[in-house]
Parts: sequence; C-alpha cells; structure tokens
Amino acid sequence: MGSRGKKVRQAEKEFVADGIQSVREALISTNESAPKVIHLYVTEKGFAKLQAELPSDILGLAPVIHVSDEVMTEMADTESPQGILALCKYTEMTLYKIAQAQAKRIAYFWEIQDPGNGGTVIRTAEACGFDAVIFSTNSVDAYAPKTIRATVGAIWHIPVVEGIGLEELMEFAIKQGFETIALAGDASRSILEIEKSDKQLLIFGNEARGLPDITGLDHRVNIPMKGKSESLNVASAAAIAMFEVGIR
Repeated sequence: MGSRGKKVRQAEKEFVADGIQSVREALISTNESAPKVIHLYVTEKGFAKLQAELPSDILGLAPVIHVSDEVMTEMADTESPQGILALCKYTEMTLYKIAQAQAKRIAYFWEIQDPGNGGTVIRTAEACGFDAVIFSTNSVDAYAPKTIRATVGAIWHIPVVEGIGLEELMEFAIKQGFETIALAGDASRSILEIEKSDKQLLIFGNEARGLPDITGLDHRVNIPMKGKSESLNVASAAAIAMFEVGIR
C-alpha cells in the first residue's frame, strides 16, 4: 500500500498517510476541502497511541482495522512504521476553487522535485498563514508518502493545486488581481523592499535551475545574504520569503 504509484493516486484520488502526526491532523481537521480518512489501519501499540492522544468521538470518525506488526510493516512506506496508517481520499483542487475561497496569499513552485522540499513548503506555507500552495507540471507528487510525511499534517489545513504551468498561473494572477513576486538569486532588488498588498503570489523556481523568464511579473527579487553562500535551498528560501510576506 505504501508504494501506490502516482498514476493510481491521481486516478483514484487516494493516498496513504502514516504516523500519528499526519493521522491526528487528518481526523481533527475541520477544513471541508481537506482529504478524508477512508480506513485507519493500526497495530496494538499504534491504536494505544491514538487513544492516548484523541478523544473517542474523534477516533470513531473513521473505520478502524486492526493489523499485526508484520502486516503493518508490509503496508507502510517506512522501514520503522509507527503502527498507524490511514488510507485517505482527496478532492482535486483547482485555481477556480482557491479563487472562490478568496485566497490572498499564495505560494507557487515551478518544477520542485524533492518530496522532502515539497512537503516542507506546504508545511511552511500553512504556518505562515498562506491560503494555498500551487505546484507546476513536472513537480513532485503532493500526495506521495514522503511528501505527505514531510507536511507533518499541514496538508489537511491548506489546499494544494497541482499541474499548473507558468502561463496559466500568470493568467490567473492577472485576472484575480494578485501582485506577482518571483524569487531569483540574481535579482537586483531585495524582497525586503516589497510592501505588503492585499493579494500577493510568491513564485519559486526549481532546486537546481531556478526559474525561466516569466512575462508580466510585477517583481523579481532576491533574499539578501551576509555570508559567503551563493544560494539557499528552495525550502529555506521559501520559508524566509513566506515569513516576510505572510507574517512580518
């Protein structure tokens, strides 16, 4: 179950979440558009952990199936599973849906490749008060087990839109009145110079190649650095930029 492929996930809109943090957030989420738990698989120790953390009415929201430690090891994607695994179903998010929800702060990632980075930026966006995360075509699968694990439950609290190209993104941004801000290491302006506005969309590039040229951008900025490092990991750069736009 842990290795369900991307095509299967996209066709069935189902994915696997493991560990107490992800499953807890899945069960307590009040976000109507968030993924829903279909079945909860637990070992004896895993079920005891959930009982210690969640009231019985919350734990009773999903059908619970008890399995042995050996079966859990076969089902899980990790080498040392926590004995808690959920099969979840999601509803595909679209640009139209996040516009309808009146999103004000959005982070877009172009061809982000690493599942750890993908999950981390979702987690960070949610923590910084962003309303949505958008991944481009040829990006990491937002619902792959490693990505889900790296969100540490944030995927149940912020919508994620997949498969959006730069041209479609810019059309959406202009139509919806977003100020677009692209992060680039060689930009001449600092993100610290950007004043907050009502609707802002941050754009981040690929881990190795950065961003291609984008027509119609409002701002192209860098993150000022005092040290000798030439660049930052995309998840680190996103954390700084989203904090600056979302909180500071």
